[in-house]
Amino acid sequence: MFLLDRLRLFLVGFVAVSVSLPMAWVSLGKLVLFVTCLFYLVTHLIQNKGDFGLGKLWTVRLVLFSVAIFALSLSWTEAPTAIAVLAFTKHSKLIEIVMLVCLLRTRREALWMLATFLAGQGFLLLSSWLMVAGWRVPWATSDLIPQYKNVVFSSYLDQTLIASAAAAVAWNLRSIWPQQQWIKALLATLSIASVVNVLFFQEGKTGYVVALTVITLAVMWHMPRRWRWWVLVAAPLSLGLVAWLGSAKIQEKTAQILNESQNYSAHGDNVSSSGFRLHAWHRSLQAIAAQPLIGHGVGSWEVTVKRIEGAQADQVFRPGLSGNAHQEYLFWGVELGVGGVLLLLLLITSLIRDAQRFEPPLQRATLAVTAVMAVACLFNASLYDALIGDFFCVTLGLLLALGLRSSRTNLASVSDAPPKAPA
Repeated sequence: MFLLDRLRLFLVGFVAVSVSLPMAWVSLGKLVLFVTCLFYLVTHLIQNKGDFGLGKLWTVRLVLFSVAIFALSLSWTEAPTAIAVLAFTKHSKLIEIVMLVCLLRTRREALWMLATFLAGQGFLLLSSWLMVAGWRVPWATSDLIPQYKNVVFSSYLDQTLIASAAAAVAWNLRSIWPQQQWIKALLATLSIASVVNVLFFQEGKTGYVVALTVITLAVMWHMPRRWRWWVLVAAPLSLGLVAWLGSAKIQEKTAQILNESQNYSAHGDNVSSSGFRLHAWHRSLQAIAAQPLIGHGVGSWEVTVKRIEGAQADQVFRPGLSGNAHQEYLFWGVELGVGGVLLLLLLITSLIRDAQRFEPPLQRATLAVTAVMAVACLFNASLYDALIGDFFCVTLGLLLALGLRSSRTNLASVSDAPPKAPA
């Protein structure tokens, strides 16, 4: 059993690091996670062991229920079978959260895996800063795309969301590790360097918003409780103004969004980035209105909006049937109806509810990552998309595992509790 436990932790560690690497490693990490969890569950089934702690997390229930609803919608989907099955597998990555909670059995294990995750994020951040300094980074796959300056493995969108969420984890968990000052300083440096990298050396518009969200929450939690709601309103406005004044990139992107939005409103121009999003959201709302109760089924978004669009559909949305709404809430709404939007909101609410039962540093880290995900989903299909969706699932899975296995939360499973002394 000792060797099996070592192997289990090694494989989970690989999964934790994989989300800091290129997409091929993320896919391999996902496969490793599924195989490891399947072996683990079969072994425990044979040994008649149960993990009663899992039932104490509302997120576990909502994830399993959501995946079951998407599976059920295969029976009425309007999409071709191959497209529907592909879409279902993308939605099913949510199960990674549950698998990580299953595989990490103690607080110590969860802490080591979070440390491994942060080490991977440190490597990613260091690589980006080397590119900022003008160094050639031979492992940076984004060198193949010249416009992705200072991006290491993916796109501006993915890297800025990843860096912002990692900054939230590092900053809020500074006090969870042993009290050596160098660990706190290292995590604080990682956090600050990540946010600065996003705001001043990247191009992602969504990244700016989520970075300011992370900073706002950090400021709010350092204020007296009676002032927090005021800070939650005032801080984004103040920080946004400071960032706008201090960054020419942010000024340029803000002007671009305003111009593109005005052009879409006045002339229906959907060629630009903002114009295309607004048009996709408009068509998504029309699709939801056409089938509000059960939606059009998993994988049906592009089939449905192209039918609404008419003859120009392929020119607007490009050929193919595997696109998405660039907005997670509307995307779930088209596929599952109004209930799909509510289901995603309930999933986010379950993360908030579970986090509130954790010790303060872990609670804040989980809430901050949930906030980054929730905000990102306003502008992109961030859970559905490859890489960034896996990143959110792995990050939240590690945080929930630590919360569940921490004795201070009183959530540990019966199997983790120390045996009682005989009377």
